[in-house]
Amino acid sequence: MAQVTVSIDGKQYRMACDEGQEEHLIDLAERFDRYVMHLKDSFGEIGDQRLTVMAGIMVMDELTELQKRIKGMESEVQTLRKTRDDALNKADKNDQALTGALGAVAQRIEDLAEKLSVRPNSG
Repeated sequence: MAQVTVSIDGKQYRMACDEGQEEHLIDLAERFDRYVMHLKDSFGEIGDQRLTVMAGIMVMDELTELQKRIKGMESEVQTLRKTRDDALNKADKNDQALTGALGAVAQRIEDLAEKLSVRPNSG
């Protein structure tokens, strides 16, 4: 396990993380620190624990909103896939109908050509 030291509200915290995740953990801590500092700027010194809880709630609120957006996008993707599949199925049916119609026309042309070749020349 790797260890990093992060700073939140001017205080240092030593934390463990998986190897290779050090930069990610530092980035997360910096982002969380911005929440804490925003609250501190807005409300002043209201206590470390209260600031941390309020920042955590803000992060959870943002996460919840993002999860709602993801669900909406997943639903939209599902609708788009169904629309695409329906369009492809319709195109396949149209292709089959066109192929059948072209086959019937080709057969009619062959039948007419055969009839024309059987007629005696009157010339």
